[in-house]
Amino acid sequence: MIKTLDPTTIPQPELYTILSTAVAPRPICFASTVDAEGKVNLSPYSFFNVFSSNPPVMVFSPTRSGRDNSLKHTHQNVVEVPEVVINVVNHKMAEQMSLSSTAYDKGVNEFVKAGFTEVPSVKVKPPRVGEAPVSFECSVLEVVELAQTPGAGNLIIAQVDMIHINDAYLTDDILDTEKLDLVGRMGGNWYIRAIKESLFEIPKPIRTHGIGVDALPKGIRESEILTGNNLGRLGNLEQLPTTEAIKTVIEVDGVQNKSKTELHTLAKQLLEEGDTEKAMAYLLFAEGL
Repeated sequence: MIKTLDPTTIPQPELYTILSTAVAPRPICFASTVDAEGKVNLSPYSFFNVFSSNPPVMVFSPTRSGRDNSLKHTHQNVVEVPEVVINVVNHKMAEQMSLSSTAYDKGVNEFVKAGFTEVPSVKVKPPRVGEAPVSFECSVLEVVELAQTPGAGNLIIAQVDMIHINDAYLTDDILDTEKLDLVGRMGGNWYIRAIKESLFEIPKPIRTHGIGVDALPKGIRESEILTGNNLGRLGNLEQLPTTEAIKTVIEVDGVQNKSKTELHTLAKQLLEEGDTEKAMAYLLFAEGL
């Protein structure tokens, strides 16, 4: 059964819950801004992403309050002073980041309330968060108000002018995903932590052309053992192994007498271990090829 909904018929809080729970995990824009008087504001937003690398552009959206339709202080500030520092959030600062989202009165400095360190920026007026693993000084190119209704987004388009990286998160001068220990926003009160156990790699077909799932024999495509992920990995191969290559693998591994079900099960294990070519040999042998 599929529950089909028209978003125009759903109350805004319910619609927000569906959107923010289904579209996740989301990276967190921890935005520091200043108003025309130089008063600092710090607040997190998960309607956020990198939008371009040349020029380097990020976008995020402070939404109008679903309760009273008021604008976020961040939105007001970037209209007054079109600059922002976007700080990356990792696990060791997650609770403080959450605290900073408290609806304090305008003019209250969330750096102080949440216990973060203000570090002067190089090119923009807002300070950066000293505890952040990476910070991006940005100039605001445009603010697009999507509507005037409760829950409406205000798209802030910001160009990166300066990048600050804590070298504790580098390996061989490259940002290390495991060291970063980033967190992402889920629905409700939930977050997700990008620890090693939750990370997995998928070879990207950037410079090669995979044969595609449609090029696999029907018996493989319709396997009751292989998953869609398994088929996707097989379809990423550039070509099927030759008959001679299949024969060699089967003889070396001594699996000539295995049943089709056994071969599919072994192939699935090989795919999960990253040995795609051997898995394909097993499967093609099972198909009599």
